[in-house]
Amino acid sequence: MTSQTDLFGAPAQEPAGLRLDPALIDADEQSALVAVFAELPFAPFEFHGWQGARRVVSYGSLYDFTRGRLEAAEPIPPFLHPLADRAAGFAGLKRDALAQALVTEYQPGAGIGWHRDRPQYGQIIGISFGAPARIRFRRRTASGWERRALDLPSGSAYLLDGSARWDWEHSIAPMAALRYSVTFRTLRET
Repeated sequence: MTSQTDLFGAPAQEPAGLRLDPALIDADEQSALVAVFAELPFAPFEFHGWQGARRVVSYGSLYDFTRGRLEAAEPIPPFLHPLADRAAGFAGLKRDALAQALVTEYQPGAGIGWHRDRPQYGQIIGISFGAPARIRFRRRTASGWERRALDLPSGSAYLLDGSARWDWEHSIAPMAALRYSVTFRTLRET
């Protein structure tokens, strides 16, 4: 994790609830999945009439920004089941706790602006494929913004839970080369 230092030279702490496995998926698995991703029926990400540069396909559930609610999507397909098992294990969950699998394609120049995932979802598990990415974090403090950044190599997985999920916003810097990600989400417990 890239971190800032405080006035006394101590490295800043990563957001509580953020965890990284830099090599959850090996190179052979990555290559096999990227070949499948390249054939998926991606559509531009839409947000209140605006289209993002990234393209997505959602399984299990999706958030309809026009209607402001979760909706059912096609079930998580069998080709994603082994990856879902690995993601769930990384987060200490069972696969059936994963309510959504969102596959995202980032062409060069595509990223994601600052946001928190929709509050209907709980834990977030992201897995990177292809070009390395940088995920950035920020939270408002009395004196401005506290910031962190984490490099995501291909095959890595991150978990957002606790403060990292609820108190910090995150974004993905624009990509220099093609990247895919699979984001698994649980439903928030109420």
